[in-house]
Amino acid sequence: MDLKSGTPYWAIRNGLMHAFPPLRQDLRCEVAVIGGGISGALIADELAAHGIDTALFEQRDIGWGSTAASTALLQYEIDTPLLELCRRYGEDAAAAAYRACAEAIPALESVARGLRDVDFARCDSLYFASKPRHRTALRDEAALRLRHGLQLRWLDEQALAADYGLRAPGAILSACAARVDPYRMTLRLLARLQRRGVGVYDRTRLQLLRSTSRSVELRSQGGLRVRAGHAVVAAGYAGQHWLRQRLARNRSSYAFVTDPLDDATLGGLRDTLVWETARPYLYLRATGDGRLLVGGADDAVDLPARRDRRVPGKARKLVAAVARRFPGLLLRPAFAWGGTFAETDDGLPWFGAHPQHGPRVLFAMAYGGNGITYSMIGAGLLRAAIERRKHPLAELFSFDRRG
Repeated sequence: MDLKSGTPYWAIRNGLMHAFPPLRQDLRCEVAVIGGGISGALIADELAAHGIDTALFEQRDIGWGSTAASTALLQYEIDTPLLELCRRYGEDAAAAAYRACAEAIPALESVARGLRDVDFARCDSLYFASKPRHRTALRDEAALRLRHGLQLRWLDEQALAADYGLRAPGAILSACAARVDPYRMTLRLLARLQRRGVGVYDRTRLQLLRSTSRSVELRSQGGLRVRAGHAVVAAGYAGQHWLRQRLARNRSSYAFVTDPLDDATLGGLRDTLVWETARPYLYLRATGDGRLLVGGADDAVDLPARRDRRVPGKARKLVAAVARRFPGLLLRPAFAWGGTFAETDDGLPWFGAHPQHGPRVLFAMAYGGNGITYSMIGAGLLRAAIERRKHPLAELFSFDRRG
């Protein structure tokens, strides 16, 4: 599955940081994690840290799928507003999802703290009304979040212009957000696991042979067998190939990154992620070395050749969108790219067993704009499932949810 087009910045900045071997012999483990991106790395780390014999397998080079194209906005905010989630699932469940995402930010910080140079930093998040008619609903959203203990401030049009140079009718400012280099974090995390004795294998494609009530048996393309108590499919957007049920819509999203900018040019954007109420939405965030990363311009195209051709034009469209919102901020892309992006109908992820494969095959489908945040939550949720414990979000994030 061709997941990216153009020149993703993380691939240029980092190159191939660490070599992992392919699987060369049959293997037994308690849990086989299938997928070597940021989701698989966080899940494997959670399981191994709690004494579960874990092995991880990636069909490409580690981190070279959608993780290499991720723009890595770490937010508690879900693409679906809290107001809408409440209407679908009730206030208690919806608020629990938002609070779990808020708790995932410091959890990710704790993981990053033990790694070297992954460009993790805490940031603010600015969610602005794209149009004047969006302002009332956004103020209602702010009031509901405050009622459920999510701390924020409302900024009016004048404050946005003064503090950020942003032309918008109003915005929610939250202190619960962060940034990271997702490719570097994935490689650092899995290299550390490898040093601690966890099997990490790339260029190893596994297929499910058999799943029973007691075990899972998988086979590599080379005929090698992996026997495990559970399998966790954390294969990103390719995970849908394991299921007949269509669970998400594949789209393409686009991004570019600038050369380093000085502090005077970045202003409040140095420490603030910015996104908007329109769908698809424009978003911006800085990197640790002062570049500005801009993304959006999503479309329904999921054909790699067509996506490849659209990257330059989409970058120009994003430059123009930034200029409209931030008068005087004239950006020049240094690297531009596009990638597959999947979104669910309600903006929530899928974690857990699916009826098609039984209880021993678990899925981690952290789809949507805050997939890394979801993956941090999902790591704990899946560990609870493997240990036969209840998790407060297991039902809401399951394949059986109704709303």
